[in-house]
Amino acid sequence: MPVNSNHIVTLVALALAGLALSGCASINEKVTTGVVDSIPHWAGGLPEGVPPRRGTPEYDRYMEERERKRLEPAVATDTAKPGSPSSSASNASAMALDPVH
Repeated sequence: MPVNSNHIVTLVALALAGLALSGCASINEKVTTGVVDSIPHWAGGLPEGVPPRRGTPEYDRYMEERERKRLEPAVATDTAKPGSPSSSASNASAMALDPVH
């Protein structure tokens, strides 16, 4: 049975398409992290307020800022004297847990 030139062209075209498809898969692995960050939220991208990705300079600055805020002393919101009854009532309500539904 002789091999038709159309069969050879078809086989070569399918082989090239398969190679191109596998090449796209390996490129997408590296490109995806940069492209995903630029997609707007309305199009399915990351929402506002998401911390930066690990390993970037922005992430290092974000973590330094977070650690600085953690080490700051807490601002006292209760101005009543510690021994007064209103102070203990407000502390008890602040320490109460929300009900679980």
